[in-house]
Amino acid sequence: MSSKIIRLAVGALLLALSVPVEAQQAKKIPRIGFLHSESRSSATSRMESFRQALHERGYVEGQNVAIEYRYAEGKLDQLPIFAAELVQLKVDVIVGTGIPPIRAAQQATKTIPIVMTNVPDPVASGFVFSLAKPGGNITGLTQMAEELSGKRLELLKESFPKVSRVGVFVNTVLTAEQRLVSLQPTANVFGIKLQSLEVSGAKPDFDGALRTATSERVEALLIQPGPILSLHRRRVVDIVEKSRLPAMYPQHEFVEIGGLMSYGPDYADLYRRAAAYVDKLLKGTKPADLPVERPTKFEFVVNLKTAKQIGLPPNVLARADKIIR
Repeated sequence: MSSKIIRLAVGALLLALSVPVEAQQAKKIPRIGFLHSESRSSATSRMESFRQALHERGYVEGQNVAIEYRYAEGKLDQLPIFAAELVQLKVDVIVGTGIPPIRAAQQATKTIPIVMTNVPDPVASGFVFSLAKPGGNITGLTQMAEELSGKRLELLKESFPKVSRVGVFVNTVLTAEQRLVSLQPTANVFGIKLQSLEVSGAKPDFDGALRTATSERVEALLIQPGPILSLHRRRVVDIVEKSRLPAMYPQHEFVEIGGLMSYGPDYADLYRRAAAYVDKLLKGTKPADLPVERPTKFEFVVNLKTAKQIGLPPNVLARADKIIR
């Protein structure tokens, strides 16, 4: 065999071997769009849980998966713009937290799979046909807001039995999960009168809400979930501290910065479970075939320093799943 023929054979072999390598390099890296109504800092711990859960399933951000982050910083009118950007980027799946981001994503695409992480009633919101059979391009996790709101009010009453008038901070930007209707059955059982304390807009009037609470002789406060309240959680906690009233919050992040107590889903667990949805969707499962799940882990969290200042009974502290010291 001549040297020329040998060179041609070696060249052909090298070319054949290089094809799968080039094909592997050209393989499309999946892209996840993350849409949040709050700030990046407010979602840091939850996103860490999400990324860790992805890592456990073989996804490493920046290597074999890309995540496009969009934070509205409380400016809900930006969410449709961000959702459209994610669609233009041709992400493979969109993950959203709460009603406004999911609504924006739903309006932006009917084909890209969407994963909810914190939606109170996805059926009433028009996101899915049913929890068992979502039917469209949206699936994920619901937080059962009505049941949770009642449980928070119940815990507040049990912690402070003499309380009969409760002021409820509601974010009027949202609707279903913010209304007092879901609280009324529990309020009736415990003989509690509810006072709505509405806060909304880019500059919510927390001082005005506090004045209303004072004039209505409110004895305790219940903070309902909502993007504006979460975004301004430091201001909310400061206002509550100024009122010297016991308060129940929807998320442990409020308690970590001085709020008295909170009851709600383990949000880190919700984000870990959202990663499982993303994994299945990236592997080809259709969102319509993935039932919407309810939370399975809940946390009753108490701030010890604030508890001592307010005079929280020791038996309530003993019931806490986590105590912030």
